[in-house]
Amino acid sequence: MSSNIIYKDREVKKFIFKLINHNTSLNSRVEKEVDVIFKNIKKNGDKALFNYAKRFDGLRLNKNNIEIKKSKIKFYSRKCPSDIAKALLFSSSRIKRFHLKQIPNNYKYKDSKGVTLGSKWQPMNSIGIYVPGGTASYPSSILMNSIPAKIAGVDKIIMVTPQSNEELDPIIAKAAEIANVDKIYRVGGAHSIAALAWGTESIKPVDKIVGPGNIYVTIAKKKIFGDVGIDMIAGPSEILVVSDNKNNPDWIAADLLSQAEHDVNSRSILITNNIFFARKVKQSIASILKKLPRASIASKSWKNNGKIIIIKNIFDSYNLINNIAPEHLELAIDKPEKLLNKVKNAGSVFLGRYTPEAIGDYVAGPNHVLPTGRTARFSSGLGVLDFLKKITFTKCDKKSLHLLSNSAIKIAKAEGLDGHALSINMRKKNNG
Repeated sequence: MSSNIIYKDREVKKFIFKLINHNTSLNSRVEKEVDVIFKNIKKNGDKALFNYAKRFDGLRLNKNNIEIKKSKIKFYSRKCPSDIAKALLFSSSRIKRFHLKQIPNNYKYKDSKGVTLGSKWQPMNSIGIYVPGGTASYPSSILMNSIPAKIAGVDKIIMVTPQSNEELDPIIAKAAEIANVDKIYRVGGAHSIAALAWGTESIKPVDKIVGPGNIYVTIAKKKIFGDVGIDMIAGPSEILVVSDNKNNPDWIAADLLSQAEHDVNSRSILITNNIFFARKVKQSIASILKKLPRASIASKSWKNNGKIIIIKNIFDSYNLINNIAPEHLELAIDKPEKLLNKVKNAGSVFLGRYTPEAIGDYVAGPNHVLPTGRTARFSSGLGVLDFLKKITFTKCDKKSLHLLSNSAIKIAKAEGLDGHALSINMRKKNNG
């Protein structure tokens, strides 16, 4: 049996055990480097920021060229190929339509004691979006991070992205224009996260930082959480496909590799009830890898982290699904809704034979910023609520305060907090 294919109960249990107990601790060497960067940005502000930009990206920055204003974003966006511009507009319209349905309602009511109670939602004032540089361009991430924020009512959206020159990728510019990004700064890495969190002479601090990045960015976001909000600690991408033998094995192979090509640490898993189908998928993977542009990454990912699990009954896969708690879950089977009803832990689910996960990365509508590393057990994908704060309020009059006060005073004294009791009791006595 191939090392990628497991079917014995003890093999499956061993695999799940290793998955659950996988060491997710971040690189200690990188953590120390990030600490030094943070200390330098806090102490020296722009001077440190510009030095890091020169050191890591080879770009000489100053207070005059670090910022790309809206007018300049529009200038670069005009160079975007028209077919890509249309695709981005189509994508943004679907993302917006889906996320508009997430807007929560305020409420207010008066209870039987005469107390007015309620809750209101308040948008954050400003957010920062990190957009990676390097060989790949991710305009879809700009749309996915910005559109829900704007729907929530966020006033300022600031974007940071590392650049090796002063030119802005027209595709990135078009996505930023569509998403109504207010400013872009030509910086990336941990130093840009520090600048967004604490501010420098050129960059004002924001309330929350979102968007994917390398290990330096991930560690930086983890370390600044508490001073500002973050979306999540994102790990390598994941996909779990549940498939019977009625699917085209080439399709399923392509779905698995769609995540494997992201990173050598990405994880692609197939659950099926047919060993012959499993072997066909494995053969298809080998065939596709021969012509995939990012084959060197995808092949390492599949070799080190890919797995095909054989089970007897496809509808019994929900226990494995909920233990794995995948970022992306494809249910490429008949009546996928039947299995969906038993899924408790997953970032986003793709139903049926004609819904590849990749459609969700770009144009389906739901957000593609999703929990990884089994964090789908307790967290969800990015959405409008991530950019809102819930503020509750209470209003008592003399009569309603009197009706509530006895119980409140007793609890306060039981907790040894006599000052709390006094605060209530003084008003109660004034009521007569």
